[in-house]
Amino acid sequence: MISTKIKDIDMVFETAPSIFSPNSIDNGTLVMLSIIDFLPYDKVLDLGCGYGVVGILAGKLIGEENVIMCDISEQAIKYANINLHINHVPNIKIKLSDGYKNIEENDFTLILSNPPYHVDFSIPKHFIEVGFKKLVMGGKLVMVTKRLDWYKNKLISVFGGVKIHKINGYYVFVAEKRKQEIKEKKKAGNNLSKKLQRKQQRYKNNRKK
Repeated sequence: MISTKIKDIDMVFETAPSIFSPNSIDNGTLVMLSIIDFLPYDKVLDLGCGYGVVGILAGKLIGEENVIMCDISEQAIKYANINLHINHVPNIKIKLSDGYKNIEENDFTLILSNPPYHVDFSIPKHFIEVGFKKLVMGGKLVMVTKRLDWYKNKLISVFGGVKIHKINGYYVFVAEKRKQEIKEKKKAGNNLSKKLQRKQQRYKNNRKK
């Protein structure tokens, strides 16, 4: 059993050897939580919840009804459910789900994830691409990992930008879903004929002189 305090909230977790970081709260998760402020209007998805640290903390701070937790592991779901009751937030929704497969909601303001490091990029690719669709406008996908380049490039390609915090050897990525109007303008620009694009570029160059 792990006893801890995060953001002045006392919590206790039952764990098992087969679940990630069974002896102490993972440092990457703690780093990610250190930069997150949970707000009263947030709707949070703890994606890959493990035994429940992120989702339970969010539930205690902003209310059980505002949090959903999911994991692909039946063992993780079992212990997360135990921990919901231990920490007096039994009404948090928790789902067995391969990524977003069983997540029907599309109105999250925060999706938080500590994806597995030692796998190919198909899992974080799914987390990022589908995560964009699951967020409300202005919502944020927050991920923590020890890898930089792939995550940075992928998040920029999907979200148009990303903020990166480097803390204690970890990278915390915060990508915000921006207004569609911006994307539409870029899309319209890409649909211009090559001749018109060259004229547009010459005009911009002349203005700089």
